Amino acid sequence: MRSTFVDGKAFLYLITMIASELVTQIFTPLRTSDSGEEALTVMHVYHVKHMPIVNQKQLLGTISEEDILNQDMDEPIGSYGLSLVSAYVGMDAHLFEIMAKMAEYHLTTIPVLGQDDEYMGAITQESLILFYAETFSFKEPGSIIVLEMAKRDYSLAEISRIIESEGVAILISFLTTDSDSQKVFVTLKLNTQDVQRAITTLRRHEYHIRASFSEEAYFEGLKERYDSLMSYLNV
Repeated sequence: MRSTFVDGKAFLYLITMIASELVTQIFTPLRTSDSGEEALTVMHVYHVKHMPIVNQKQLLGTISEEDILNQDMDEPIGSYGLSLVSAYVGMDAHLFEIMAKMAEYHLTTIPVLGQDDEYMGAITQESLILFYAETFSFKEPGSIIVLEMAKRDYSLAEISRIIESEGVAILISFLTTDSDSQKVFVTLKLNTQDVQRAITTLRRHEYHIRASFSEEAYFEGLKERYDSLMSYLNV
C-alpha cells in the first residue's frame, strides 16, 4: 500500500522536516569490540532491532538482531558479516526519504551521517511515530468519510469543489493506493459533525462511500490503537 497526506499546517511542516531535526543521540552506537550478547542487551534496552556500529565517528554499518542471533554471541560483532552497510541517510534527507529507506531495509533505527560521512546520531522508528502523532493531532472537530473509486476517477480538486459547494471544508485528506488494484481509498476529515449531509452530497454525484465515522467513535478507536502501539514499544 502507498499513502500520501494533505493537511494545511501539518503539510507545511512536513515539507521542511529533514533528518537534522529528527536525529537523536539517545544511545551510544555499538563498537566492533562489543560482543553479540552486549549488542543484544543494548537493543533490548532501547526497544530496537537495529543498531549502528561506529568507529571514531565512522559508520561501519548497521547490525540487526537477526545478524547477531545467526552468529556466536560471545564473539565481537566486528567479526560478523554485515548486510546493512548502505542503510543510512544524510543530515539533509527529507522525512519521506527517511521513511522510504527505513521501509526498504525494514529498520527500527537508521544512522544519520553529516559532512565527510561523519556519524551524527540516529533516527528511531518510535521517534517517527511520535512525530506523526504530534503533527497530525486532528484537533479540529468534524467527521470522517472514506471514498472508494477507480484511480482514473480520482480528483481531489473535484471532490473539494463538490463538498465546498455545500459550505463544508476538507480539513485533512488521506489517500491510499494499492499497486495490485485499480482502486484508491480517499479518507476525508470534514469540518462538520453532520456526516450525513456530506454523504448525501457525494452520493448525488455518484461517489461510492466505503465508510463513515463520527469524530468521537473514530478517534476513540484511533487512540486505542495508538495506546496499544505505545505499550508494544515499551515492552
